[in-house]
Amino acid sequence: MTNAKKIALMSTLVLLLAVTAVFNFILAGTAATDTAGGGAAEANYFTSYRSERTSTRSEEFVQLDSVLAIYEADSEEYKEAAAMKQKMVGIMEDELVIETMIKSIGFSDAVVSIGYDSDNVNVFINSSELTYDSALSIYTMLKNETGIVSGNIIIMPVYAES
Repeated sequence: MTNAKKIALMSTLVLLLAVTAVFNFILAGTAATDTAGGGAAEANYFTSYRSERTSTRSEEFVQLDSVLAIYEADSEEYKEAAAMKQKMVGIMEDELVIETMIKSIGFSDAVVSIGYDSDNVNVFINSSELTYDSALSIYTMLKNETGIVSGNIIIMPVYAES
């Protein structure tokens, strides 16, 4: 790929990222206006967390895709970007499965965050309190599903009206 093509591709990706940021800002302003006006219900913690997580990951995927587009398939940079993208997709799948499993044991909502560079798992459940039995069932499920040791698992109740 020639330098001119690389520059054109990067410029296009940067422009696309800028347009996305502008639309995100405009839509966030619209949502805030609706909430302040009493039109739409205020988004709870879990919805906000998922939205931020999705937008952050989308930006990361755009960056990885730009690296994949610039470098040749046999280069070290390409292989590293492809491996990072695969790992991120795996983490996203694990988080979704664990969130669904937590909801299946009786919680109305949950978000899970698995660390990319560490074995840390943070679990936030929609509950006003966390009993020993529910924490133990979540912990056991996480340990069986991910194989992560107990010291790296944090389970926090976050009460948000549905």
